[in-house]
Amino acid sequence: MTQSTLGFVLHDVARLMRKRFEQWARAAGLTRSQWQVLAKLSTHEGIHQKGLADLLEIESVTLVRLLDKMQERGLIERRNHPTDRRFPLLFLTPDAHPLLQFMHTIGEQTRVKTMTDFSVQEQDQLLQYLERMREYLLTACSQPVDELTDCGADEVTYG
Repeated sequence: MTQSTLGFVLHDVARLMRKRFEQWARAAGLTRSQWQVLAKLSTHEGIHQKGLADLLEIESVTLVRLLDKMQERGLIERRNHPTDRRFPLLFLTPDAHPLLQFMHTIGEQTRVKTMTDFSVQEQDQLLQYLERMREYLLTACSQPVDELTDCGADEVTYG
């Protein structure tokens, strides 16, 4: 029998929530990559392609293909940068807004259904615990690792 660990359970829950969301998104004809672009672009309109690729943590070449398909579908538009034509700026079109609203709705529905068996107090506690973990990790990840002594690995022989 395999013992569950926090990392594996968190990863699996996040994966399954994304999978459920994706099932709904497919009904609107969106791929996961496309809805991620829409979501990021909705809060960063006017950004250039390289900046959006960095936010999405994907290669610029990959993003260009996605943007081409989304532009063909009428969901995004590229506008010339006012001072540098090499960097087109990205904006949502009016056709993207109903899809964005649909995404928010199914995202909320996914979250609500995932937490159906939790009391309001349990939901609040879980969120507080996860936020504390995130804060610790944000701080820790901004610090250099002290030669693996942070995790007791100094006692392990490598090589």
